[in-house]
Amino acid sequence: MKFLHTSDWHVGKVLKGHNRLDEQRAVLREIVQVARDHQVDAVLVAGDLYESSAPSADAQRLVVQVLLALRRTGAEVIAIAGNHDHAATFDAYRPLMASAGITLAGGARVAADGGVVEFTARSTREPVVVALLPFLSQRHAVRAAQLVTKTPGEAAAGYGRLVRDLLAALTSGFRDDAVNLVMAHLMAARGKLGGGERSAQSIVEYWVPDDAFPPDAHYVALGHLHRRQSLPAPCPVHYCGSPIALDFGEQDNPSVVLVVEAEVGALTRITAEVPIRSGRRLRTVRGAIDELTQHADSFGDDYLRVLLCEPARAGLQQDVRRLLPNALEVRIDPEFTASVDPVNTARPSPPAAGVERGPAELLHEYCVTRELIDERVEALFARLHDQVTIGNT
Repeated sequence: MKFLHTSDWHVGKVLKGHNRLDEQRAVLREIVQVARDHQVDAVLVAGDLYESSAPSADAQRLVVQVLLALRRTGAEVIAIAGNHDHAATFDAYRPLMASAGITLAGGARVAADGGVVEFTARSTREPVVVALLPFLSQRHAVRAAQLVTKTPGEAAAGYGRLVRDLLAALTSGFRDDAVNLVMAHLMAARGKLGGGERSAQSIVEYWVPDDAFPPDAHYVALGHLHRRQSLPAPCPVHYCGSPIALDFGEQDNPSVVLVVEAEVGALTRITAEVPIRSGRRLRTVRGAIDELTQHADSFGDDYLRVLLCEPARAGLQQDVRRLLPNALEVRIDPEFTASVDPVNTARPSPPAAGVERGPAELLHEYCVTRELIDERVEALFARLHDQVTIGNT
């Protein structure tokens, strides 16, 4: 049987104040087309469908439309909540989505209550068993372990151990005559961050060890890390990564979805890492404004992070944005700042004892210490200062 593995859509994500909903719509339309072209039996969405636990109406409308479109391809559609999603809302809409043939899972459940989903692959008539583990915060892990494993949870128990117990309970019903799959949203211990993940749920306390994954699983479909990667484990364990670069730290990550073939009694194989190209490229460019001017035409419609290799001055950012309208972030390159020799940088001498400095002198000295030398700033300050002081006399 064949299935599509995707995750970390983060619909509603805004980049440096720029709304990307149209891009996200195009990306998700591409994913629907992949499911249609490859005639997959199932689509597994491994969490973080939304950027926020309180998504906008437009974001929710888009996600619902895409899930329905995926279902109309004839595939089983199963989606779990990630750490950005609101688990309780997923569970609230679970009955409604089920009426459309879509499975939503917000929180951990026992196998008989939706923690495990079973269906028959339309292409091969093989039975398929999917164990679902949505994201669990540390404060909910003990309660979920008690619910699913039916054993007393220990508050002091490590997060990784609790997740391992949960997975063991959920996969205990795996069958020899079925394709056995796991879908989870978690931080695997050997996983590499993609660059835009929420750090609070990616630290050591959230690491899940390799031995948490059952050896009899044909495939483990993970979400949470935005970088496409495979992990060493007793069974095939894969992150598909995000289908769109979410921040400049992810600008070099490939944006893909995975098409996977699994068969009872055979090794699972990834038949396609399908590139998703609708998202605009993110790019970091460096140089002085004169250098950037020479290369401006080569940047196309990429979103830019501009690191300037010249001293700050009033109006510099505005000059860059006029030159590069797609510049979403403009700042002085830290390497350039560090390269300035503090010994040779002009600094104001301390005033002689009893000598008072006026506002204009104080501003000038501040600008010198911060390397913000611009006569226009000081002239504007002087004019405004005169207006204020004259108006008060």
